[in-house]
Amino acid sequence: MNIFDTIGETKTIFKNKDPLDHRFLPEHLPHRNEQITSIAKYWVEALNNNTPSDVTIYGKTGTGKTAAAKFAKEQLIEASQNKPVSIKVEYVRCTDFTTEYQVIAYLCQKLGRDVPNRGWTKAEVINAFRDIFKKNVYGRNLILIVILDEIDILLEKDGDGILYTLTRTDNVSILSISNFLDFKQYIKPRVASSLRDKEIVFPPYNAEQLADILKERSKLSFVEGSIENGVIALCSAMAAKEEGDARYALDLLQTAGEIADEKGSDKILTSYVKEAKEKIEYNKVTDVIMTLPTQQQRVLEAVLNLTKENEEITSGKLYEYYEEVSKGDKVTYRRIFDFVNELEMLGSISTNTVSRGRGKGRTNIITLQCDIDVLETALYSF
Repeated sequence: MNIFDTIGETKTIFKNKDPLDHRFLPEHLPHRNEQITSIAKYWVEALNNNTPSDVTIYGKTGTGKTAAAKFAKEQLIEASQNKPVSIKVEYVRCTDFTTEYQVIAYLCQKLGRDVPNRGWTKAEVINAFRDIFKKNVYGRNLILIVILDEIDILLEKDGDGILYTLTRTDNVSILSISNFLDFKQYIKPRVASSLRDKEIVFPPYNAEQLADILKERSKLSFVEGSIENGVIALCSAMAAKEEGDARYALDLLQTAGEIADEKGSDKILTSYVKEAKEKIEYNKVTDVIMTLPTQQQRVLEAVLNLTKENEEITSGKLYEYYEEVSKGDKVTYRRIFDFVNELEMLGSISTNTVSRGRGKGRTNIITLQCDIDVLETALYSF
């Protein structure tokens, strides 16, 4: 017998794991109607054969930005079916397309223009893209809405050329999605003046809202009666502490379900949610540590040890301890600030500037953001 036949026969409490994936697009998005309506109020212009305003949506990870944009996309395409208009909405994830050339070539391909992924000059690709609109290949004025998800990644790596090209192309509208309010630091004034975008902010979900999301998804994902009372509330409360991150809530529930399967249980218990949290946290910390250069691992080790000693961690104190950990193989004090910034970006630590009072100046206080036991296990397992 094939080993996969045996594994496939294992009892499971899952009906379908897809609804627990953050990329799943449900028929209804709880607690995001206001934001979806705001997008629709700008995009409705396309149904009147006018190019919509550019839109930017902000919000922390797991606040429903991508799902809302995709939901509005599906609604607009449906509404346009019986209208004398040609509307295309193309979604671009900027972690997959990290240069202007790649984005424009991809859009050309989606619009039926055969453009290679490499080999042409940027000017040739841009001209091919703009020709699509000049030739009216769709029989009417084509209106294109481009969704640029995680746009800050593209702008940081390749500059603002993509925005310049899209804003200077007739009948093109941009919807930008970012986790960071300050991503426009990468946009030069000449491009910002062309963008003139409308801004929509997505607030974090609270525990009650997260519970509503989990209840709807769990009906699609699990066998009826397989979730113990209190499980969804616990997942929601834990995720609410993680800045209202719906992705984290879904990940907790799915991982708890997988633990129930591993134990041969026909119910997800609250104790499994706590195990799931430890498992997710360990995996996250391990992934971070595995990608860190040795010197950054030493900085993190110094923060860990100072935290265990209940020391207030200033930059000076951190460098002193880092020198001990490094045993002679060290970087400069100035370089440590770069490492601290990078570790903060990864969510491993946080920094807070405090005033010491008149004449004493200001100082950075560094705080560990990982569970101590999880970090210690991950850090010393390599």
